Amino acid sequence: MTHASALNIAPLQASVSEAEWRARVDLAACYRLCDRYGMSDMIYTHITARVPDAPGQFLINPNGMLFSEITASSLLKVTEEGEVLYRPDLPYGLHPAGFTIHSAIYRARPDAMAAMHTHTIAGMAVSALKCGLLPLTQTATRFYGRIAYHDFRGPERDPKERAALATSLGAHNYCILRNHGLLTVGETVPEAFIAMWGLERSCQAQLAAMACNTELDMPSEAVVQASCAMYAPGGSRKYGLLEWPGLLRQLDMTEPDFRD
Repeated sequence: MTHASALNIAPLQASVSEAEWRARVDLAACYRLCDRYGMSDMIYTHITARVPDAPGQFLINPNGMLFSEITASSLLKVTEEGEVLYRPDLPYGLHPAGFTIHSAIYRARPDAMAAMHTHTIAGMAVSALKCGLLPLTQTATRFYGRIAYHDFRGPERDPKERAALATSLGAHNYCILRNHGLLTVGETVPEAFIAMWGLERSCQAQLAAMACNTELDMPSEAVVQASCAMYAPGGSRKYGLLEWPGLLRQLDMTEPDFRD
């Protein structure tokens, strides 16, 4: 029995546009991949995507489904003002913090088409370090000078917090939410996912190195700047384009019901 049939979620493909369905499939895949690669937190975080042909609307997980259960038809469709336009016949509604964080991004960043937020152990640990993310590894240099920080002021459940979060994020695509977790945005769902994967691995590597209780070998500023420049927009390929088809093939072999 698939997750969709176990939860009795009605198929939605025939009722939405082709553009929305593609966004739903990619977003459902992102939830499954987030869980597969150890970045989920039961039901407590969220990944979203704009509805491409419906300005002011985005897709988000129902507050009560595990990431391993998410399917294309299970995703809520909401407006940036919090109106739920579609919800499957389940006792799960809109996550208040998820709505606040993601509506803040979409209201402030018309270029952002997807956003991903995690509470991993590594991400939360680095978010609690005053030094933040260090350019200790090649992967981490991708984020050097390109990452925003947002101070912790309690759970992001109040829509009044949206302006502060938008200001902290600014034009950045990566953000460490202090004492909280990680946030990435992208022009596509694959871009947001691959950015989060790199940010998560950077945090894991930093914590592992710091735990060795020996002097860290920090690259020179010149080397860091040179490495960072190779990741500059326009200087490298769009992330997600090469990785995403293989990731979808992986899901199709093991849990194809994400497409339901």
